[in-house]
Amino acid sequence: MTLTPLMTAGLETALNRILYRDRSLKAARQRLTGKVLTLRLQELSQPLVLVFSEQQLDVLGDWQDNSDCIVKMRLATLPKLRDRQQLTGLIRSGELEVEGDLQVVQQFSALMDLAELDPAEYLAPWVGDIAAQSISQAAQRALQFLRSDVQRKQSYLGQALTEEWRVAPGALELAWFCEEVDAMDRSLDALTTRLAQLEAK
Repeated sequence: MTLTPLMTAGLETALNRILYRDRSLKAARQRLTGKVLTLRLQELSQPLVLVFSEQQLDVLGDWQDNSDCIVKMRLATLPKLRDRQQLTGLIRSGELEVEGDLQVVQQFSALMDLAELDPAEYLAPWVGDIAAQSISQAAQRALQFLRSDVQRKQSYLGQALTEEWRVAPGALELAWFCEEVDAMDRSLDALTTRLAQLEAK
């Protein structure tokens, strides 16, 4: 997939709204001022470059200069960056490859972790406070329903597979069956030999 200027602009607007509007995040933002973080996502043909300044964050699809830190990962790993506790585990497991200054990605993760993602807050300027809160609550309920539905289906599938495994013979049962077949085969050979001897008499 190729990044379009519209996509980078949309992402830039969203990140600036989340990370640069809240005054309580100023100290966390200042640690990143002047830093360049490049995200190389396997699903995208070009990198996503985050350039941090004191007033804003610029999101670029093309960057010719050096980056302080380059992170390689899959798109599915991106949400996990919000949890700074998982960062070391992600690097150890190979889900995250970091080149350059590790502190940059750690500080970005900390900043994302501190940012509050309240959809109602971002919807309010367009639809009003009450409608935004209602939409946010409805979306949360729908998400909760979907999550519980997925968990229920996973549980059902797990039980079905377990029942299926109970029907299939275990390794010991299979070994016992093979021994019984071999013993029966030997008995049949012995019987055939005896019958042949009796016929010869």
